[in-house]
Amino acid sequence: MEGEKTELAMLDLLKNVPPSAGDGSPVLVLLHGRGSHMGDLQGLARLLPPGGALVTPQAPHAGAPWGYGPGWAWYRYLGEDRVEPESLGASLEALERLLAALAETVGFQPGPVVLGGFSQGGTTSLAYALTHPDAVAGVVNLSGFLVDGEGLDLPAPGLGETPLFWAHGTQDPAVPFTLAVRGRKALEAAGARMEARDYPMGHWVGPDEMGDLADWLKREIPGWRGRPPGKRTP
Repeated sequence: MEGEKTELAMLDLLKNVPPSAGDGSPVLVLLHGRGSHMGDLQGLARLLPPGGALVTPQAPHAGAPWGYGPGWAWYRYLGEDRVEPESLGASLEALERLLAALAETVGFQPGPVVLGGFSQGGTTSLAYALTHPDAVAGVVNLSGFLVDGEGLDLPAPGLGETPLFWAHGTQDPAVPFTLAVRGRKALEAAGARMEARDYPMGHWVGPDEMGDLADWLKREIPGWRGRPPGKRTP
């Protein structure tokens, strides 16, 4: 059901589950950016390959105390590629609980689960994958960065086995393109299985970027290849 709200696994979230989805269907979990909310990325559902579910949780931290406006945040940003460990750690724990309850959330037993997001959401998704080896089938980082922090050392277990899609705007004023270059270089040196895409744009999600993401999902994540789903769980 499109845009249906639920509060399972601590984090508020919205979900878009097409009628064709069932046991074995893929699920894409997308995390919003700093100062935004769970509804921000739901509109991307129409640009994704058919057959999979989209889940968009809301970050656990209020953004206002950190100067991020009325929305929500996944961590407190400290500058460059540094974040406050405590706030990021709390978000990673909340995501672990959310993913553990994903079958209850979407109403079927998920197939491949891809975790990703925009800006802070992409940064958080990448941090989750590095600290939870083999927990997800793929990672999507749209205009985020690689955190320089304790517990996020490279190389990380399973890094070469989990496909990563990293897209970034070359004119991004919020997360400078230099951070993308730095993070990608570190991941490549550590053996990451990564597809990097760049666009002449600022800090937003563009149609060409979403087209490339859709192609990547169909190519790298088995459940997005049109495989017939199983029956819906009662």
